[in-house]
Parts: sequence; structure tokens; C-alpha cells
Amino acid sequence: MISLANPASWLVGYIADLPTPFDEDDELDLDAFAALCERRIDAGASTIVVGETAGEMSTLTAAEMLRLICCAVETAQGRARIIAGAGSNSTDRAIELTMRAGADAVLSVVPYYNKPMQEGMAAHFRAIAASTALPVILHDIPARTVRELSDATLPRLAESAQFIGLLDGSGNIARPARLRPRLPPLFRLLTGDDATASAYMAAGGHGCVSAVANIVPVLCRALHTEIRQGALQSALHLADRLQPIAELLAADHPAALKCALALIGLIRPDTRLPLVPLDATAKSLLEAAIARLSDEDLVSPRGASPAMPVQDRACNGPPGDRP
Repeated sequence: MISLANPASWLVGYIADLPTPFDEDDELDLDAFAALCERRIDAGASTIVVGETAGEMSTLTAAEMLRLICCAVETAQGRARIIAGAGSNSTDRAIELTMRAGADAVLSVVPYYNKPMQEGMAAHFRAIAASTALPVILHDIPARTVRELSDATLPRLAESAQFIGLLDGSGNIARPARLRPRLPPLFRLLTGDDATASAYMAAGGHGCVSAVANIVPVLCRALHTEIRQGALQSALHLADRLQPIAELLAADHPAALKCALALIGLIRPDTRLPLVPLDATAKSLLEAAIARLSDEDLVSPRGASPAMPVQDRACNGPPGDRP
């Protein structure tokens, strides 16, 4: 079991943002999802993100989110911590999702579309934290929300120990150096951008919530180790090997991630509208990148054993309250 008391022990390194597999009827494929969870845990993951950007959260119903979280928690059995996407541009909706999450922590995004002021963001996140005993990780991704969570607002929120980290989707590699002196020692800074993750961590960030970690978890783990040990030349070499696949996944995320996982035999490539599967040109580029990684034995097609089927049931409380 991994203790939640110290986020530095689990909210660190490359953390896979898992996609949500769908079957031929556009329903959740929980067996495939359990296999993805098991594959990450087998690769040494201490933490998994479910039902967030890669998980197409905006197209999932509340009931589907609960089933997805239950599947992840029951598959992990305490071997990894589960972070559940629970954000919304409606504070009431975000609170509802948070209260029903049943995970180890929640990831809550800056409200999108509404374009709230900084005081509105702070009030939004404090209301969410007041609704739960779970740790809350803030998600700042201006490209999708239009408004950013400012460097001035974040330290104010971090005064509460319930806010344990930031998923920083700004792509600004200078941000950790600016923020760390203003934040509590245990507060974690995670980038959401695979392409600049190595630079972000070298500049003082603690990890990356990653699409690439779903494809080459061993290479991602090695890269993080080299950065932590200060072996920056070795880290640069590993980052160069990750760069081509990172750029392709980012271009059409999460459809490209699903396509990549389909190419190695793990899930179907299906997405939900308004997302559609990759076109032939993008797929061929991804196939070539996967082939290069496979030639280096970094990707093993169908390399993970399928997880045991997980009982499909909704859950209304935290893991310890389930029947």
C-alpha cells in the first residue's frame, strides 16, 4: 500500500493519463481498461489518472465515471493510487463529481468556457475542497480553458494542505522555478506536456501527467530517474527518443493515443463524438513511430497480460464502503 500522507512519495515521475476504451457499441470496455491499469502497475506506476483529458471526461456520464473509477480502484487493490478527473465549469457539478469519486485524490480543472476571474477560480476550488476529505490536485490548462490559474492565486490556494499539487498544462518550463519558492515543500508541480516534460522536471518540476507513459512506460521511468540523479546528458538522449512519439500524440490527443494503443493490440481506437479516429495520414505516421520504438524493444505488441475481469458495478462511496 502507498501512503497518501506524503504526496512526494506517489505524486511524482511519469503518471499515465489513461484513455477510456469503448467497445463496438460505444459502451465502456472495462476489461480493456483494467488491462491498461494492470499494465501500468506492472511497469512500476505508483499513480494512475482516470477520466481526465485522455479519458474523454467531457463525453462520459456520471454513472460511467463511477464505473471507470471503481474499475481502476478494484484493479489496483492499493498497489497504485488512483486520481479521478472531477472537474467541470459548473461548481455544483464539480462538487457532485468530487463527492462521488471514490478515488484516492481528485483532479479539478479551471472552469472552461465561463472565463472566471481569479477570485471566482479560488472560490470554485475552495468550494470543491470543502465538499470532500480527498486531496485535490488543481489542473491549469489555458489552451482548453482560455483563462489561466495565475501564479498569484496558486500559492493562496496552497495554504490549505488539501491542495497537494498542480497539473500545469501551460507548457511554460520556467514556471517551476517561479513557483517553488512560494509553495509548501510537499506541494507537487506536474506538467501535462510530454514534449517539454524533461525540461520542466529539470527546472524543478516533480513529474508529468503523460500520454506517452501509456506507450513506453519503461523509457519514461528511465528518463525521470536520470533527471533526478542529475544525469542531464543521458536524460537529453532519452528525451530525444521520446520526442517524435510525444509530438504525434499531442497533435490529435487523445485520438492519437487510442490509435497507438490499438496498434500495439491493447484497445480499440474508437473515440466519442465530437472526436473521431485518426485519418490515414496521421495513422501512418504513428505506425512508423511505433515501429521504430518496437525495433528498439521499447514497445512490445500485446506485451501485457490481460487483467482479470472486474465486476461492473456502480459505487456510491469510497473504496472502503463498497460491498
